Amino acid sequence: QVQLVESGGGLVQAGTSLRLSCAASGRSFSYVMGWFRQAPGKEREYVGSISRSGGSRDYADSVKGRFTISRDNAKNTVYLQMNSLKPEDTAIYYCAASSFTVLRPRTYDYWGQGTQVTVSS
Repeated sequence: QVQLVESGGGLVQAGTSLRLSCAASGRSFSYVMGWFRQAPGKEREYVGSISRSGGSRDYADSVKGRFTISRDNAKNTVYLQMNSLKPEDTAIYYCAASSFTVLRPRTYDYWGQGTQVTVSS
């Protein structure tokens, strides 16, 4: 069993940056980690994922070049650095852990509770 807890959300102005963290607890952190977001009235959207080692990453086109995913396996934590934020980035952001070994896996085994990010114009 793995518990995921996101933090770092908040209210920021457009053009600024924010870094989200996702701390994992449990017996193992050997998962592909993904970030998702869900805006009000919209479906959950894939943001990106990172391999177990952290050596490979994948991003949705909507965030490519602005967001960066990283992980510190010694701290069982994955990060989402968000730069040049836009109002359309406003959403609840979730991290998730997948036992699949490929990036952008189809299914995830564990989910966090989410953290709100609001970007004002």
